[in-house]
Amino acid sequence: MTEDDLLRLLDQLRALPNESEWVEFKEAKTSFDSNTLGKYVSALANEANLKQQGCAWLVFGVRDKDRAVIGTRFRQNPTDLAHLKHEVAEQTTSGLTFVDIFVVQHPDGRVVMFQIPSAPQGMPIAWKGHWYGRDGESLVPLALHELDAIRAQAREQDWSAETCPSARFTDLDPAAIAAARANFRAKNQDKAFAGEIDTWSDATFLDRSKLTVDGKITRAALLLLGRGEAAHHLQPAVAQITWRLEGEERAYEHFGPPFLLSVNDVYARIRNTNQKFDVPRQLVPLEFPKYEKWVVLEALHNAIAHQDYTRQARIIVTETLDRLSFESAGGFFEGSLADYTLGQRTPLRYRNRFLANAMVNVNMIDTMGYGIQRMFVQERNRYHPLPDFDLTDPDKVVVTIHGKVIDPNYTALLMEHHDLPLKTVILLDSVQKRRPIARERAASLRRQGLVEGRFPNLFVSADVASAVGDRAQYIRNRAFDDRHYKGLVASYLERYHGATRTELEGLLADKLSDVLSDAQKRNKVRNLLQSMAAAGTIRNDGSRRYPRWVLCSEKKSNGQ
Repeated sequence: MTEDDLLRLLDQLRALPNESEWVEFKEAKTSFDSNTLGKYVSALANEANLKQQGCAWLVFGVRDKDRAVIGTRFRQNPTDLAHLKHEVAEQTTSGLTFVDIFVVQHPDGRVVMFQIPSAPQGMPIAWKGHWYGRDGESLVPLALHELDAIRAQAREQDWSAETCPSARFTDLDPAAIAAARANFRAKNQDKAFAGEIDTWSDATFLDRSKLTVDGKITRAALLLLGRGEAAHHLQPAVAQITWRLEGEERAYEHFGPPFLLSVNDVYARIRNTNQKFDVPRQLVPLEFPKYEKWVVLEALHNAIAHQDYTRQARIIVTETLDRLSFESAGGFFEGSLADYTLGQRTPLRYRNRFLANAMVNVNMIDTMGYGIQRMFVQERNRYHPLPDFDLTDPDKVVVTIHGKVIDPNYTALLMEHHDLPLKTVILLDSVQKRRPIARERAASLRRQGLVEGRFPNLFVSADVASAVGDRAQYIRNRAFDDRHYKGLVASYLERYHGATRTELEGLLADKLSDVLSDAQKRNKVRNLLQSMAAAGTIRNDGSRRYPRWVLCSEKKSNGQ
């Protein structure tokens, strides 16, 4: 969201009635108790579920009594603020944490807005083992009837398991049934009944593979095996995958059931050329396809399995020059992403349990939670950036697969160090994508000689950079020390007898480290000028609003 979007959202939240139990305002002038913050995460997530809101909001820097903005200095370091996500996830049910944390520069002060996802259907959220809710504006234990109301949601019908009375076996695609039978046979080749699979009738096979129920056609069966023209049985749900090509060329195509087959048609539309990678100390480069087919299909299969079909949305696959993104409706359903990247969690529940089980039986997915981890391992083994999971919108999940090297030094590091733990590679991937990591984790990478730079602006170490001959990029990342920049400023002021801050920013912009963003470069220039002023080297000969910097040896403009 843009700054204007955030300001409008803040005004909308401030205008809500006081009894809106899924929004809370706190002054938090300088700090806020972490245990109390966790209780509010539990309470607001549960209340958002009960009030059928997509998310809840905890807002710091706003007085609750009159909703006036007063500003907050809570965790002003962006990295410390971002690390709060991990701190909360460690103590909540299923690792629930903030969707995002927004910092808003309101005219009346800094405001921090925590976006909290609604508790998943059937799963009340606890903080340190206790459930919390709201009674008006008070933070209280979650009432028993509210706890029961959330838990009862788990007993609701599985959309994908519902049968379609008007559907017939003729609505299923024979080629899709044959492919499903082949996949089922391959998955169960060691089972006692393996030799009987080819003798089963289609009706028996579909029941045994859990695609139909007592001979009745389910929604799951229509999604995976249904003819395209039979999709009307699923209405108002949308059974469609849309592929889009964006860039200099633009194109699109829609794909419907049977998804078991059409996922291959989607893959065939993707421009998957081969790429070459130079390997340190080897003459022959490695050659890889731009995208690993298994990773692409895993992302597609997961989108099909976890899509919230009640939202009447299609699955969208967007291809650009250097990446693929897969967008599906419905938030991340069980646990946190970190649980699955390292293979530390087996899901307890599924949004479409019947569909997920059917997809397991025809060898499309597994339900042990290893798919995401395997995607990460596959991309690491190809020396590619790791997939990204955007969970900022509680109503959808966007998965991005990169088809291009982001940082050559990261790629060289993976080539040089095949034995790096996946946990370490995930941190290094965050470094190459200029994303914040916790200070203690940065220190660990530094001790291993994997990163350099002043925290939080880290980059790959010099020895890795030189291993691929990218010393020039390393120097651009490292840049120079402050004395060098101060010397440039002094020389400029001596020659031109003064300069505005904008002129000095222009002087230094292309000389500062490439690791820094434009905003960080402006802050760097401001800090340099303040340091030089404090040392008596330069002074402001203009106004506070429109400063004009001169050397202290220059005469003041009024002649004194």
